[in-house]
Amino acid sequence: MSQTRVQRKLAAILAADVAGYSRLIREDEEGTFATLTALRNEIVDADIARFGGRIANTAGDSVLAEFPSVIEAVRCAIGIQHKIAERNAPVPEERRIRFRIGLHVGDVIDQGGDLLGDDVNVAARLEGLSEPGGICLSRAARDQVRDWIDVALEDLGEVPVKNIERPVRVFRVVMDGTARKMPGVRRTRPKKKPVIAAALAAAAIAVGVKWWQPWVPHVERASVKNLAYALPDKPSIAVLPFTNMSDDKEQELFSAGITEDIITDLSKVSGLFVVARNSSFTFKGKATKVRQIAEDLGVRYVLEGSVRRTGDKLRITTQLSDVIRGKHLWSERYDRNVSDVFAVQSDVAARVVKAMAVTLKANELDRLFQKQATNIDA
Repeated sequence: MSQTRVQRKLAAILAADVAGYSRLIREDEEGTFATLTALRNEIVDADIARFGGRIANTAGDSVLAEFPSVIEAVRCAIGIQHKIAERNAPVPEERRIRFRIGLHVGDVIDQGGDLLGDDVNVAARLEGLSEPGGICLSRAARDQVRDWIDVALEDLGEVPVKNIERPVRVFRVVMDGTARKMPGVRRTRPKKKPVIAAALAAAAIAVGVKWWQPWVPHVERASVKNLAYALPDKPSIAVLPFTNMSDDKEQELFSAGITEDIITDLSKVSGLFVVARNSSFTFKGKATKVRQIAEDLGVRYVLEGSVRRTGDKLRITTQLSDVIRGKHLWSERYDRNVSDVFAVQSDVAARVVKAMAVTLKANELDRLFQKQATNIDA
């Protein structure tokens, strides 16, 4: 039986979408649609074509485009953001349409003009890490443009992103030019007193790194006024379905079971408001931003994770975010035997409670570590 050959190619991928689009549509559907159409026609689509790009697909407020040149893709993105900022200048802050843009370069599958593959997903995740009106690049894209584009970048470090096995090294384009130039740009340096200069530079870097903390992943803040429900009086959390990272689809039930057990453990704590399984599981398999999930469920904290099981070996990763404050609170990776899964679940629940500064009652700590099942197949 003959197999259809998959068409692959190397491309620079630009992913963009509108920040706060749901709110804008809810407040003024016709006005938002008309303004977005004008921006797309006159700036976004026009600049993509002008810099040699091709729009692969669009969906409402999002755009996915490919470029044969990473340099041209970055120039295009910067131009788009500057032009939209100028167009927004006289517009009230709450009515401004601003794009987030992510840029990556990698191998993609071209299926009838649509772009598919992990590298497309990376570009989409970078877009989600961008600020409204901002641009984020992967390390692969940054390495291609470092000596060609005179822009300042901030290194946000390696950021774990949803449905991507390895963390992504993220660089943020500084649109106001206040950050340091990107590493690798050639400069002339004074040769006088090199030892003193090196010591001063090292001290400055140490202070800057301690203050800046580039290893802390960026969390897009949710708006309290956009929450579907008012925040409860006690800390509120949604536990999202843990992603099955195994090739075996049968492990979906295993991943779901771990998620449900963590929800059950956290529900035993009287000082917590925990979103029910039926609500959090509606986001299973959907590429929804954590900010949007927090706003839809009316919670402050969101716990995400992934599970990979190979035989008796188990890897569980978790991360807890305070979405209202836009802060990443805690993350951990567990490499254990499958028989240790209950201990891992209890440890995750206990560390979440600690990170959220919830005071436990006398008997709640024991209940948190109490497990009824002992057979992993159960």
